[in-house]
Amino acid sequence: MMATACTTMNDNPLMKTPFQTDYNVPPFEEIKPSHYVPAFEQAIDDARKTVDLITANRADATFQNTIIPFDRRDEHLNRISNVFFNLRESDVTDTLNVIANTVMPMLTKYHDETYMNASLFSRIKTVYDNRMNAGLDSSQIRVAELYYRDFVRGGALLSPTDKEKLMKINQELSLLSLKFGNNLLAETNKFQLVIDTVADLAGLPDGVIAAAAERAANAGKPDKWIFTLQKASMIPFLTYSEKHDLRKQIYDAYANRANNGGETDNKDIVIKLANLRAQRAELLGYKSHAEYVIEENMAATPEAASDFLRELWTPALQKAKAELRDMKDFAWRYNHTANIEACDWFYWAEKLRKAKFDVDETEISQYFALPNVRAGLFEVAKKLYGINFKKLENIPSYNHECAEVFEVTEKDGSYLGVFYFDYYPRESKSAGAWCTTFQSALDNFDGTRTAAQVSNVCNFTAPVGNQPALLTYDDVETMFHEFGHGLHSLFSKGYYRRTCGEVPRDYVELPSQIMEHWPNEPECLKMFAKHFQTGEAIPDALIEKLKRAGTFNQGFATVEYLAASILDLKWHSISSKTVVNDANAFEAEAMKEIGLIDEILPRYRSTYFSHAFNGGYSAGYYVYMWAELLDCDAFAAYKESGDIYNQELAASFRKNCLAEVGEAEAMVQYTKFRKQKPDVKYLIEKRGLSEIHPVYRPAVQQPISTPAQ
Repeated sequence: MMATACTTMNDNPLMKTPFQTDYNVPPFEEIKPSHYVPAFEQAIDDARKTVDLITANRADATFQNTIIPFDRRDEHLNRISNVFFNLRESDVTDTLNVIANTVMPMLTKYHDETYMNASLFSRIKTVYDNRMNAGLDSSQIRVAELYYRDFVRGGALLSPTDKEKLMKINQELSLLSLKFGNNLLAETNKFQLVIDTVADLAGLPDGVIAAAAERAANAGKPDKWIFTLQKASMIPFLTYSEKHDLRKQIYDAYANRANNGGETDNKDIVIKLANLRAQRAELLGYKSHAEYVIEENMAATPEAASDFLRELWTPALQKAKAELRDMKDFAWRYNHTANIEACDWFYWAEKLRKAKFDVDETEISQYFALPNVRAGLFEVAKKLYGINFKKLENIPSYNHECAEVFEVTEKDGSYLGVFYFDYYPRESKSAGAWCTTFQSALDNFDGTRTAAQVSNVCNFTAPVGNQPALLTYDDVETMFHEFGHGLHSLFSKGYYRRTCGEVPRDYVELPSQIMEHWPNEPECLKMFAKHFQTGEAIPDALIEKLKRAGTFNQGFATVEYLAASILDLKWHSISSKTVVNDANAFEAEAMKEIGLIDEILPRYRSTYFSHAFNGGYSAGYYVYMWAELLDCDAFAAYKESGDIYNQELAASFRKNCLAEVGEAEAMVQYTKFRKQKPDVKYLIEKRGLSEIHPVYRPAVQQPISTPAQ
């Protein structure tokens, strides 16, 4: 029925190639929900026809007549998918959810029938078997090898019966994953902490109160204040509110999302997803989903990933316990508080940090007005890579109220790409922060280049009245992080979709996380951290406070992250025969095994662990820490050179670790830049674990503070 809503394909803006817009960006204002399903149907049909032409070719299979057309078969389908799924994350509606439930099975079916196509696989295998004797260059050999592996992992070697089983599993997984995400968004949006007395605002900064008042006014509740489970609203409340009972109320609501029974409960979905993934892995010859996933990563095996996490776990847990002792001692001396719960950690950590280092997050945020931070991003990119950003007006955008668009050019003025920035929360927007593309970069065989169209999406506290959005220091790091992903997309080079910009999952956070190092440097901070009212640069004294407080609370941050990573691997290491009746009990047992303390929850509990259950990071949440090993080592090269803007190093990093990274194994590309394999000591130092880690403990140890219990 949806397909008939659009009269002809000529009327469908999604079917025009290229789009009839400046910079070939999607014509967002012209796209209607009724356009999506017909566009998907047509693009899938066109891709199928390309596959049919490949398999109908009577000539011997070669790289030219098989791999190249196969590599480019989905150009239009990918373009439509990028538009639809990006908008569904940033501006979801019930209509888009209905369309997603229609489209996902279509895409899953198309993917499965492609990678289980015996005739197509036969031609791919011929190219693969002859790759060393066909005059192919190293890039072409790699592409042939990767596609052969993709087909095997996609079920090409299975019997017809097992192929049917696999297709059924994949269909069910796609719909369950959608349901998980929809439930989580619904549960996140439905909770509101409504405050109607001034006394209950005790401790909250003026900006936080003003944002809550504006939120309430927009909800038709004047003279009240609303706090939500969006982190931009919740974290300041947990950090500053003097009311333990209210902190507990909002924290418990966050920690029990999709864990409350009813239609939006995710407990059974989590169990089904884990079990179906285990079934699929075993069908393909793997012991577990974790083994299936990590085979393609730098870690190579679940054991290697687990060993890496557990190497950090013991010192991180010791540090977190020491932090808890310090907070308990401080809380007792502060107001005779004897007990600290999980909902209290942010509050007492901030109190202790302010007392210990004289650092006030509210004071810090005055220097981090969002427009200034973004200007800092642009200047760092210019100093490193010579690129420039120019704001574009009157260009199609999916949300003119929140998203701004910039043209990106090289030092010589040549066009590099388009960059969207969308920073503020909406009820229609998923929680968190991410980078995506509306169009991926690619070098074309005719000498032209398809430029990237990148989008950074976040959920920072919005401006209030005439006051700009003021960011926390964590927000600043997030902004630099997502920008790093964007640079990777902009710089990616290569002639083949299979390798252009494509990296293992445990490498993908290197381009983003390395960017977080620059705002830690005084030289960089003073460039953009200006007081939003006076324009004064951030004082040296405040920078020094930030530096001294740099490893404060890192035990907590490391433990909550590692706990979630271990939980993810635990879920995805089960066999299909493992009986899990209770998702909460499974989680509790996993956390008991590693000795997680009651005062810290894993960063993501199972029922809202979107990375693992609908975000593409299943058996892969560990990758952020793995990439931190790389980014700490990589930034050390800049520091050791004496110039954090060392353009020679930046050129090498851009070439080997961003632009051409897909051309070889990730560690090979990394060592081309670093001239050595990464050393974990830089990660240990950054996290403040060197005094506890058994290998990197300093020769002269300082005793860990043990205040009164």
